[in-house]
Amino acid sequence: MNNEQEKIVKEGIVIEILPNTKFRINLDSGEEIMGHLSGKMRIHYIKIIPGDRVRVEMSPYDNTKGRIVYRMK
Repeated sequence: MNNEQEKIVKEGIVIEILPNTKFRINLDSGEEIMGHLSGKMRIHYIKIIPGDRVRVEMSPYDNTKGRIVYRMK
């Protein structure tokens, strides 16, 4: 299976900022996960604050962590 096919993409709202560019995110499905910023978002200095709506990529093997790949407008 291709790595692109394995990713689970969900949306949610940032509820808390933690050290080392980590965030606590409340997903639309009601789950609460930990998320970290993707490399491209770090490179381009995209700021995320509590209340921002974000898109998160998750592994099918661990549904408690994810990578923030997009901040909604």
